[in-house]
Amino acid sequence: MDRHRARGRRARPSRRKPLLYTLVASAVLVGGTAAGTVYVKAQAHDGPGLVSSSPASAAPSPSPSVDEEASVEPVAEPSVDRDALLTKAMKSVAVADGADVSVAVFDLDSAESATYGDGTFDTASIVKVDILATLLLQAQDADRHLTAQEKTYATAMIENSDNASASALWAAIGQADGLDSANKRFGLSDTTGGDGALWGLTQTTAADQLALLRQVFGDDSELSESSQTYLQGLMGEIATDQHWGVSAAADGSKWALKNGWLARSTTGLWDINSIGRVTVDGHGYLVATLSDGNSTKTKGISLVEAAAQAAVSAFQDAAAD
Repeated sequence: MDRHRARGRRARPSRRKPLLYTLVASAVLVGGTAAGTVYVKAQAHDGPGLVSSSPASAAPSPSPSVDEEASVEPVAEPSVDRDALLTKAMKSVAVADGADVSVAVFDLDSAESATYGDGTFDTASIVKVDILATLLLQAQDADRHLTAQEKTYATAMIENSDNASASALWAAIGQADGLDSANKRFGLSDTTGGDGALWGLTQTTAADQLALLRQVFGDDSELSESSQTYLQGLMGEIATDQHWGVSAAADGSKWALKNGWLARSTTGLWDINSIGRVTVDGHGYLVATLSDGNSTKTKGISLVEAAAQAAVSAFQDAAAD
């Protein structure tokens, strides 16, 4: 084009320049009927423009100015306070004077968790899961399989809660030092192995026991798949007289657990604990419930079972809303 002739012409926007469009939809309620208004922001090299288009049933609304950005902020899904729901559910659980209880739950489907109570408790025999997990981790590190004798101890320790077998494996892992070292890798930050041979007086929290269960049953674990499968299998074959605890929250026979019970010689009061995996309405949950100060073993069992049921119900109620 001739340069001088172009100066004499009136400038026109190029028809070949692309327009950039942003579509933003909003809805307003008019007389009980949702009416939609769509604003289309068109911007090209030569300047912004705004076009408004409304259906016939919609009430007229003022168009935004040329320089006004037509936008609607996205509305976020309301978050669910799982801890608050669990606290509410636990109000229905009767706790006797002098007793204390803590519970933690993890939904294997949604990966959401909740915890009630942050006290520290004696593990009693639930530490046997931790002892075997530690032994399996040490065997993995050494690139070896468990020996026949170790497997015999492991089966008796988990399925029958045999104390002599637990003591043998406690010594094999290096007692508290071995347990504490493995627990650092497992993500247990508030668990301390018992002094000397006193593995049952290992100190822990419900939150830490939930972390341990995630190592046994979860996807992101320090344990190999074969180690997880082995430990899960033993927890699913608990002796009949120990079919209590978190299994009370299951809707059938799909559960795996380890219980712990200990009468303290100084007070005569009972530590009653239960940890494991349950299935309810096709959903898997990991549950850890700890208690102490129970006047009898029976009352302690009732307490941890009620806590486990409340923990699972808190998640089911939220899903139903």
